[in-house]
Formats: sequence, C-alpha cells, structure tokens
Amino acid sequence: MNPAQARYTAEDEALFSKVSWHLLPLLIICYIVAFIDRINIGFAQLQMKQTLAFSNEAYALGAGIFFIGYFLFEVPSNLMLEKIGARKTLLRIMFCWGLVASAMMFVQTTTQFYVLRFLLGAFEAGFFPGIILYLTYWYPSARRCKVISIFMTATAIGYLLAGPLSGAIMKYMDGLGGHHGWQWLFVVQGLPASVLGIVAFLYLKDKPEQANWLSPAEKAALRDHIDNDAHAVETASHGSFWALLRDPKVFTMAFVYFLFLGANYTLVFFMPTLIKSWGIADVFTIGLLSAIPAVVGAIGMVFVGRSSDRHLERRKHFFFCVALAAVGLLFAVFAKGNMVLGLAGLAIMAIGQSANTPIFFAAISEYLPRKSAAGGIALISSLGNLGPAITPLLTSWVTSSSGNSDNSMYLTMALWLLSGIILMGVIRPATVGSPRLAAA
Repeated sequence: MNPAQARYTAEDEALFSKVSWHLLPLLIICYIVAFIDRINIGFAQLQMKQTLAFSNEAYALGAGIFFIGYFLFEVPSNLMLEKIGARKTLLRIMFCWGLVASAMMFVQTTTQFYVLRFLLGAFEAGFFPGIILYLTYWYPSARRCKVISIFMTATAIGYLLAGPLSGAIMKYMDGLGGHHGWQWLFVVQGLPASVLGIVAFLYLKDKPEQANWLSPAEKAALRDHIDNDAHAVETASHGSFWALLRDPKVFTMAFVYFLFLGANYTLVFFMPTLIKSWGIADVFTIGLLSAIPAVVGAIGMVFVGRSSDRHLERRKHFFFCVALAAVGLLFAVFAKGNMVLGLAGLAIMAIGQSANTPIFFAAISEYLPRKSAAGGIALISSLGNLGPAITPLLTSWVTSSSGNSDNSMYLTMALWLLSGIILMGVIRPATVGSPRLAAA
C-alpha cells in the first residue's frame, strides 16, 4: 500500500466520508447548473440560427466572450472569498448569474448576445476556483484529486442532462407563449442558479471549525490531517500574492491550463455540430447521443482521480489524460461519419478530457503554499480561461481557411499534447514528504 494511503485509519475514512456527504452533493448540483448555463449556447445555436441571422463566427465569439468576463473578475472574486467566506460568495455569484442566464431569452442582436455572454462570465467568475479553494479547507492533498474528480463529475452530468434537456425544451416548448424553444431553454436552465445561491448560503459552512455537524474530536482530526499534508509535486515558497506574481512557473501553469482548457471547450461547444455532421438532424437525438461520451467520461474521471491519489502522483497521470483525449479524438476523426466508431472515439476522448482538469488543480493546489493559494488558483484559472475564449475562434478560422474541419481537430489534439509536455517539464515531483507521510 502507498504510504499516503497507509496513514488513514477507518475512523479517518469515516470522517472524510461524512465531510463529503455534507459538502459534495450541493456543490455538484451547483456546478451542474453552472456548466449547463455555460455550454447551452452550443445546443441553442442549432435553433437560434433559424430565427436570428448570426454567423458561425458570431456564435463562436459569443461563446468565447464569456471567458473574457470570467478572466477579468476571477482573481478579485477568489481574494474576496478568502475574506468573506464561501457562503456569501456563492450567494452573490449564483444569484446574479441565474438572472443573466435567463435574460438570454431576450437576445435579438449580436451586441445584446455579446453583452449578456460577457456579463454571464463576469458574474460566474470565481465560482470554480472558489470551490477548489474551498475544498482545500476540508481535504488534505492525498484526498484532493479524488474529491475534485467527484465534484467535477458535475460537468459530465451537466452535459448528460444538457443534451436531452436542451433538445426536449427546444422541441416541445417551441411556440409556447409565443416564444421560441431556444428562449425557453435559457429561462428553464438559468433561474435554478439563483435559487441554489440562496440554498448554498443557508446550508454551507465556511470552515471546518464552524461545522456544527462535526464533533470537537472530528474537527481536531481534520485539522491535523490538513496541517500535516503530503504533496505529490514540489511546493513553492510564496509568502504573499505579490510574491506569487514573480514566479514564472505560475504563469507557465496558466499557459498549460490555457492550452488544454481551450481544447476541452472546443469539443464541448462543437460536439453537437460534429454529431449533426454524421447525418443526424433531430436536435433531441443529437442531445441523447452527446450524452454517451459524458457518461463514460464521468466514470473514467473518478477512477483516474483515485489512481492519482492512490499513487500520490500528478504529472504522469495528467500526461496520460491529455494523450488519451488526443487519441480518442483522432479515432473519432478517422471514423469518417460512422456513428458507432465515432461515438467510441468520443467516449475515449471524454475520459482524458474530463480527468485532466481535476488532476491539474490537485497539482497546483499542492504547488501553491497556503498563503498564496487563493490568489494563485484564481490567477492560473483566470489566465487559463482565456483559452476557451480564443481556441474556438482559432479552430473555426482553421476550418474556414482550409475547408476541412478535420484540420481544426488536429489542432485540438496538438494543444492537448503540448499541455502535457509542458507540465511534465515545468513541475518537479515532491522529494520530501510531510512529517505524517515520512512517519508512515
């Protein structure tokens, strides 16, 4: 057994299970709604094109502008979370973004479309890095990749639900009350965020010390695990956020996130269009088929996350994930419209695509010292989120210029592989364990 596993007793396992059952269900539901609100434009555009004269480039730009707002407000949001706590932060973020997401139903011009997508990103900024920071308050490093993976099954569940739900809303609510199906899509999928923001404020606790559902002994045990942590990668020595800004590795990791997140979202946004190119016209069927890779990706992500924690290793696991995503996409491209082979390739791709993010954030949460974690996680996330703002436009340009959509898929594969190579080169494995790990 790996020393990182050996240090946990049955009582420790029961404690972490208790923490997870109190935190993760609500956080997963919140992220499901966030993810659906973020990607539903990929489904809505299938019907919006029939009523709004927007070009493919306009939809790609609108999808990308979301991440500009996200970039500008992410670091301030996470620094504020550290001061006011997760409860107030989630209330502000989710209540506001739910209203903006619903307001998308009133879009009639490209300007309105761009403004609302920007505002959606601005209000949602800080949600994901805030949750990652929040989880570091409750879990030591050797448990973190598995927990982040479980939390991030929300993306797969979100995509699983987004496809059939979006297709059903657009198909069966089209014309209801004189509104198009895509308009109802934004309302039905947007308003739950505002409600969940209130629920999170009332239910969550900011720190373990405030949890009335933990006994004093459980709080002490949890604090002991977090204070005597074991890391899989080296840890920097930043004493403040400003010192962090002088660390070139932080910006290199942000570039890694830029590369693979841009590749991830390129496939998220254009998978419905890819499936449609196989000769499938019905939006509901497209939604159902797009859910298959999401299910496989969610299952694979949890297993890969467990493996990373079990071996207390991040770098090689990350490279495996991005390489698997590239191989799966290559397989789907070579399938040339064969639905069965194409879905098999997308399923393989989905495992690597889904699992790369939790492993990456487990690694950076170990690299960043506690004093600069809030700003560092947000900075890396905000800079990296520019990837989805640029990559869809770049891949659209490659397709338009070459007249072959396969070329944009090859570019996406290259982005994944490059991110893995850079991370392997820039981050060293940990050489000295924590006192607890050394004792084990």
